[in-house]
Amino acid sequence: MGTVQSKDGTTIAFDAWGDGQPLIMIDGATAHRAVNPINAEVGQLLREEFQVYAYDRRGRGESTDTLPYALEREIEDLAALIDDAGGSAVVFGWSSGAVLALHAAAAGLPITRLALFEPPFVVDDGRPPLPADYVQRLDADVADGRPGDAVELFMTAAAGVPADAVAGMRQAPFWPAVEAVAHTIAYDGRIMGSTMSGAPLPADRWAAITMPVLVMHGTGTMPWLITAAQALADLLPTATLRAVPGENHGTTADVLAPALRQFAEGH
Repeated sequence: MGTVQSKDGTTIAFDAWGDGQPLIMIDGATAHRAVNPINAEVGQLLREEFQVYAYDRRGRGESTDTLPYALEREIEDLAALIDDAGGSAVVFGWSSGAVLALHAAAAGLPITRLALFEPPFVVDDGRPPLPADYVQRLDADVADGRPGDAVELFMTAAAGVPADAVAGMRQAPFWPAVEAVAHTIAYDGRIMGSTMSGAPLPADRWAAITMPVLVMHGTGTMPWLITAAQALADLLPTATLRAVPGENHGTTADVLAPALRQFAEGH
């Protein structure tokens, strides 16, 4: 375990395995090292060939936070990790973490290869778009001391979980851990921007990306996420689309690790 200091003084906590080619894993909304073991499992599987970093994004787990939030601060967090890793890295992102990775690559961070798993774009009428005031409602719920309501809004409006199912989830043992990072859900909302509005992806949004990109989706995932992956792969000239058999909006280390190994090695 270690820490790096981001440009604004925020402490970013991480675990790392191995001493080979750097590979940095970025979690999506609400996830961090204490609740997502898959990044650590990937690190164990790839430690002979890679130096795998799993980190807590700002405001989560053992990382600190500095307000006001801006996407640029999270890009600086990743830059600090890449610097710690030796100056360049392969980067992998889950869900909205994949979109953060896209923004970082477009901003010019020294990312050699970019692997993405199911960036949650809404690019057509395959599902309802996010409410136009989604981020503002999240911020208001947290400011008013109702983090559970912010989590419920994320679950229903962004993740598409039925409201009656969320009512049961509020009683589940994992719920307090999600409430603890509820203030960061709006961070991911800002990262997504207008890309969950039901409109096509902006043609110039990530035009600066020139490194090889791998866009993955599960074959058993929600159809709109497959459409999203296809739309991104069509948009980026250097992208390859890969369907992962049987998986949904997540996968296992046994599946992900060999896919990342193959991609990082240029195959």
